[in-house]
Amino acid sequence: MKKITTVFFVLVSITIFAQKKQYKSAEKAFKKGDVSLSYSIISDNVALFDSADDKIKNQVKFLSARIDHHNKNFSLALKSYKALKDNPNFKVLVEERLKVLSGDIITAAIEESEAKEFIESSKKLYMAYTIDNDAGMDFLYYASQNAINGLDYNMALDYLLQLKEKQYSGSVTNYFAKEVATGNEIPVDATQYKFFQKSDEYSDFREEETPSKYPEIVKNIALIYAKQDKTDKALEAVKEARLANPEDLNLILTAAEIYIELGEKEKFKELISQAIEKDPNNAILYFNLGVVNNDLGDSESARGFYEKAIEIDPSYETAYFNLTSLILSGESAIVDEMNSLGTSRADNARYDTLKSNRQALYLECVPFLNKLIDLNKNVEAIQTLMNIYGTIGDNVGYMKMKKLLE
Repeated sequence: MKKITTVFFVLVSITIFAQKKQYKSAEKAFKKGDVSLSYSIISDNVALFDSADDKIKNQVKFLSARIDHHNKNFSLALKSYKALKDNPNFKVLVEERLKVLSGDIITAAIEESEAKEFIESSKKLYMAYTIDNDAGMDFLYYASQNAINGLDYNMALDYLLQLKEKQYSGSVTNYFAKEVATGNEIPVDATQYKFFQKSDEYSDFREEETPSKYPEIVKNIALIYAKQDKTDKALEAVKEARLANPEDLNLILTAAEIYIELGEKEKFKELISQAIEKDPNNAILYFNLGVVNNDLGDSESARGFYEKAIEIDPSYETAYFNLTSLILSGESAIVDEMNSLGTSRADNARYDTLKSNRQALYLECVPFLNKLIDLNKNVEAIQTLMNIYGTIGDNVGYMKMKKLLE
C-alpha cells in the first residue's frame, strides 16, 4: 500500500511539473512575441491544464486572455479577464489589462464605423461599455447609433432602453477663455480653466453645457416602436419623457415628430404651436407649421407661416420654395377652368379674366424667386422664373434668366 501511495505522489509530482513547464514555455513564447507558439502550447495541453490546481489554471486563463487580446478576439479576452477580476492575485493586473482592452476595442469600433461596418462596430462599443458601465455610458450611446445606422432596430432598441432607464443625457461642460493679447476665445479643459482664472493673460471666462441627448434617445425609441407598428408604445415613450420634463422644448419637438410620423397632423400642429410659445423666433417651427397646414388643406394659414419663417430668416431657401409652390398651386384650377370654356362672348370675357388672374399669380411669385436667385443663383428658381417670363411675354426678363442659366 505504501508503494502504491508513493507511486501516486510521484505521478502527481510529474503532472504538476509538466503543467508548470508547459505554462512557463507558453509564457516565455508570448513574452518573446511568438504569440502563435504560445497559443499552440496552451491548445496542445488543454487536458493537462484542466487537471491543474486553481493557481495554474488562473495563470493559464490570464495568459490565454492576453493571447486572445493580441489576436483581437476581444469577446474571449474580456470573458477571461472578467472571470479573474475578483481574484486577489490578479485584480490589479486585470484592471490594467481591461483599460488597454477597452482602448483597443474602441479603436477597432471606430475603424469599423468608418468602414460602414456598423453592426460589428456597435457590438464592440457595447463590449467597451460592459467593461465599465458608468464611465462607458457614451459607448452605449454610440453603440445605439451604429445599430440604427446598421438597421438592426432590435439591437438599437435594447441599447436605447438601457440609456433611457439610466436617464443618460450625454451633456458635458465645455470651458472657454479669451486671450488678452489676441482677443481670441479658445477652448480649455477644466484644469486650465481654473488655472487661467488666476492669470492676467486671460479674461471673459465662460462655461457652456452641450445639449442633452435624452430627447433624441426617446425619439429614437418611439420611432423604432412606430416602425415596428407598436404605436401605443411609441406614444407611451414620448408621454413618459414629457411627464418628467414638461417644459423641455426638445421633448416637445420629439413628440411632434413622432405624431407626424404616425400621421397625427392635428396633434403635430398643437405641439409645434406649444414649441413656438417657448421659442418664438425659430423659423423652422413656423416653416413646419406651414407644411402641415398646407397638407391639411389650409393654404391661407400655410402661407402666413411660410412668410413668418422668411421674416425671421430671410435666407431660408426652402421656405421661399414652398411659398412659391403654394402660390403656383392655384394655377391648376385656373387652367382647368380656362380649358373648359367655350367660344361665346361670355366665355371669352371669362377667359380674359382668368388669363389676368394667372398672370397676377405668376407676378406674385417673381420677388420670391428673385430672392432665391440672389441668395445662391439657385438653378431651379432661375428655370421657374424664365418659364414665368416666357409665359407672360416678358422678353427682357426671359433673356436675363436664360443668360444666368447659361
